[in-house]
Amino acid sequence: MKKLNLAIIGQGRSGKNIHGLFYNTEDNIYFNVKYVVDADEFRRSVAEKLYPGCTTLASYQELFDKDDIDLVVNASYSEMHYPITKDLLNHKFNVMVEKPFGRNRYECEDLIKTAKDNGVKVFVFQQTFFADFYTNAVEIIKSGVLGEIKQVDLRYNGLARRWDWQTLQKRLAGSVYNTGPHPLGLALGFLDFDENAKVVFSRLDKALTSGDAEDYAKIIITAPNKPVIDVEISAIDAFSADLLKIQGTKGTLTSTAGSYKCKYVVDGENPERPVEENFLKDEKGEPIYCGENLITHEISGEMNGSSAFTTAVAEAYKDVYYNLTENKPVRVTPEMATEIIAIIDKVHTDNPMPLIF
Repeated sequence: MKKLNLAIIGQGRSGKNIHGLFYNTEDNIYFNVKYVVDADEFRRSVAEKLYPGCTTLASYQELFDKDDIDLVVNASYSEMHYPITKDLLNHKFNVMVEKPFGRNRYECEDLIKTAKDNGVKVFVFQQTFFADFYTNAVEIIKSGVLGEIKQVDLRYNGLARRWDWQTLQKRLAGSVYNTGPHPLGLALGFLDFDENAKVVFSRLDKALTSGDAEDYAKIIITAPNKPVIDVEISAIDAFSADLLKIQGTKGTLTSTAGSYKCKYVVDGENPERPVEENFLKDEKGEPIYCGENLITHEISGEMNGSSAFTTAVAEAYKDVYYNLTENKPVRVTPEMATEIIAIIDKVHTDNPMPLIF
């Protein structure tokens, strides 16, 4: 297998600690880090040590005269995802852009069109679709043990405060643009990316952040004949529930990133009870409440709790590699990422936050 040449823009937390971490693992049998772009001189010097043999550049425009790049990874600041990606596409580069894909549906669809017009490809890095806790949940749903799914809760919560650029609206930041693409993407996944999916309730607020962007979000999404998806992203939940909870007509799955448990009933083991229209009573005639011990079953298991930043990253890059080399379809398309951004834009439109900075 021949490795493709890659350039990465940005050596911040994502560029260095997610993408960069993957580049130096045995799982990276796909890409060779040829160029690293960062405006900060110190970060460039670190990159030269992290990726031996790479060439470091201060500006992404310095890539334009290079003819040995198969893919550019855009891990720049969020508000720069759209303009930098568009510029790269117009210069005939294949690009994988970090989330968020863009500010709104227009920007996302414009990037898709720009890629097509230039005969190149655009990918969106939404690796959580390959995380163990999600793929495991999807398999359990498909098995049917939970019955018909009625509700899914996604909780990306904790008790923490930020005061960096990710708290500023002008930087396309805040919890929903920053963290939101993960749970909102999975939310749409549980709805099979139904074209009729819509936000039926949303609220944004600011609690601990030092900036002017939200650090609390409640978003409820559903579609006809599909489950209710309850997404919460909160910086003020000191006693957060599990990351994922799924309720079906036969039972419940609850999951953290690293473990899961499922409790359910099996058809035929608990025969249906006839309805009693009058009040229930015991043998003495005293009123009683409905109560019985259902026959239930339980399964549980352990998963790779860090998979969203390890094996899931490898799966995302694997998809891109085989799309570029063999034109195999990617499992997370830019069209899917566009629908995620459309939800985010809708939530912000319905909940405008005061602009302070």
